[in-house]
Amino acid sequence: MKIDSHQHFWQYNAVKHSWIDDSMSVLQKDFLPADIFPHLQQNGFDGCVTVQCETSATEITDLLQYAASNSFIKGVVGWADFTSSDIATQLQHYAQFPLLKGFRHVVQAEPDADFLLRADFCNGIAQLQPYGFTYDILIYPHQFPAALKFVQRFPNQLFVIDHIAKPYISKQTIEPWATYIKALGAFENVYCKVSGMVTEADWHNWQPADFTPYLDVVFGAFGTQRTMFGSDWPVCNVAGGYKDICSIPTAYLSGFSAEEQAGFWGGNASRFYQLI
Repeated sequence: MKIDSHQHFWQYNAVKHSWIDDSMSVLQKDFLPADIFPHLQQNGFDGCVTVQCETSATEITDLLQYAASNSFIKGVVGWADFTSSDIATQLQHYAQFPLLKGFRHVVQAEPDADFLLRADFCNGIAQLQPYGFTYDILIYPHQFPAALKFVQRFPNQLFVIDHIAKPYISKQTIEPWATYIKALGAFENVYCKVSGMVTEADWHNWQPADFTPYLDVVFGAFGTQRTMFGSDWPVCNVAGGYKDICSIPTAYLSGFSAEEQAGFWGGNASRFYQLI
C-alpha cells in the first residue's frame, strides 16, 4: 500500500490561518479531500494520513469526518492539549475513533525551546502509549536538545520526526542538524518523515541535488525501515507541485531494493500508524 504519510486540509480563514502570509498566497484558499484525491491517484498512492495544523478541538472532529467519508484517508493525526489536567479524559474519548492514529502539537511555534520537557506536557505524553497512539514531533533545529531528552523519557512511545526537523536547506547548512538527527535515529522508537523539504529550500530555484546531503544523513540515521514519505501538501505548493515533491525521493531511492522502496513509500507508515 502506497501512502502519503503527511498532508493537511483546511477551510481557509485569514485570521485562523494567519501564518499563511502573502508570500504564500497560493495557500490562501480551501484545501479539502476532493482536492488531493487526483494527486494521489495520478502518483499511484492508495491513501494518505491527514495531519492537524490548528490548535483546536474542532479541527480533529472535521478531520475524522473527512476520513469517515473518504476511504483513501487512512488515518488522522489530531491535536489535543497535552498540558491540560483532563488529558486522560480526552484520550479516553478519542480512543473510540479507530481512524485517529496519533497526535501532534506545533512545537516549532513555541517560544520556549524546552517546551517538550514541560512537566504537564510530559504527563500527557505518558498517557498515550496504553491507547496505541503515536506522536508527531514538529520542531526547528534549535529545539533538538529538548527533543533528545524528550524521546529518552519515553522509550516505549512511538514518535516520528516531521519534515526531517526542518534543516536550513536554503542556506546549505547541515550542522549541527546532522549530528542531532543521528542521535535521534539511535532510538528505535523514533521514525522520520521525509517531508517538508522544499519549503526549507529556495522555493523558486531548488534542484534535486540540494536535498542529497540531507537525505544521506536521514537514511544513514533511520535506515529504510524507519523513514516514510510525506508530501506536506498543500504547503508544498509554495515551492513545487505534488509530482515534483515525489520526484525527489524517487530519484534518491532509485538504487535501493524494491523491498526498501516499498517500505519507504508506504509499508513503514502503515506499520507506524497501524493503517488498515
